[in-house]
Amino acid sequence: MDSSSSSVPAAAAAEGAPPAGENLAVFWHEGMLAHDAGRGVFDSGRDPGFLDVLDHHPENADRVRNMVSILRRGPIAPFLSWHSGTPAHASELISFHSPEYIEELVQANASGPKKLCEGTFLNPGSWGAALLAAGTTLSAMRHILDGHGKIAYALVRPPGHHAQPDHADGYCFLNNAGLAVHLALDSGRAKVAVVDIDVHYGNGTAEGFYRTDNVLTISLHMKHGTWGPSHLQSGSSDEIGEGKGLGYNLNIPLPNGSGDKGYEYAMNELVVPAIDKFKPQLLVFVIGQDSSMFDPNGRQCLTMDGYRKVGQIMRSLANQHSDGQILIVQEGGYHISYSAYCLHATLEGVLNLEAPLLDDPIAYYPEDEKYTMKVVDVMKKCWKESIPFLKDI
Repeated sequence: MDSSSSSVPAAAAAEGAPPAGENLAVFWHEGMLAHDAGRGVFDSGRDPGFLDVLDHHPENADRVRNMVSILRRGPIAPFLSWHSGTPAHASELISFHSPEYIEELVQANASGPKKLCEGTFLNPGSWGAALLAAGTTLSAMRHILDGHGKIAYALVRPPGHHAQPDHADGYCFLNNAGLAVHLALDSGRAKVAVVDIDVHYGNGTAEGFYRTDNVLTISLHMKHGTWGPSHLQSGSSDEIGEGKGLGYNLNIPLPNGSGDKGYEYAMNELVVPAIDKFKPQLLVFVIGQDSSMFDPNGRQCLTMDGYRKVGQIMRSLANQHSDGQILIVQEGGYHISYSAYCLHATLEGVLNLEAPLLDDPIAYYPEDEKYTMKVVDVMKKCWKESIPFLKDI
């Protein structure tokens, strides 16, 4: 399934395809499928002894197989080029992670299967997949930094945005997006903004840049709070950074069931003005389809239309602030089929296509966005009062 750099012939491109050189570069390696977090009751790995059928861990290879296949064979295929990722080197990992933590992972891999924290299992094949996920994300970032293209998507697993500088968390071993941000900073980009729409707080990425003012981290997520010793951050709106970073971590915890209109309102009222004030030289768009209508790990009720709209907003911000340059990094999304559809819609939005290429196969939910809008308005008022660079948004 993996291939080196290739693209669909121009003759096959759909009407309205972007000019040559402006397509979306997908970075992928099939070796990432080797990570297997096992079976149990949902993500616990536990067998109670009285169930005939146990769940595959939600972060399993099948979810990503469908993401790959819909991009290769779906109607978006003519807009994409495919590039092979490579494993990260240990020296690259310590830009975000502590050397002690990396050594801990190396030793854990050598000693056999290990549960690192709740829901997070390092099994045979996991460490190699994690190195490929990190390296593939770095390859996608280099593609942009070296001027080979403006839009790159790191289709990677295991995910990374919960991985903190010194420990694993929430299915994540290495912080793929955080490593890419450091590469951009080291390559001369003075300011980078990260927008994370996975249904869970991107706490690991936030922690890595919590005390710096050259990276703005924004996370839209459901209100889930802490979930144990590996994830002490709550994702609340009062976690805004420390020291030099005070005001540069912006959390947007949205009510359950916020839906398409609620997310669009939050993007326009909170994310857009914050990015406009920060003026980043590069955008990193961290995506997870677990905010969707049918995801077993989230409750936010987004449909394909909502993902498409968020993608369009992010593309507009990239055009305005970073000459159209945007790195997209895959995180969660656990419904085996619908996650792939929502990914397709997100990338349609980032490509700013005139009309949807795929109809939504299943989603309908009568949403009530009014409560979410009230919550967003309160957060905006708090930002204006407590965060200096946003006082006049």
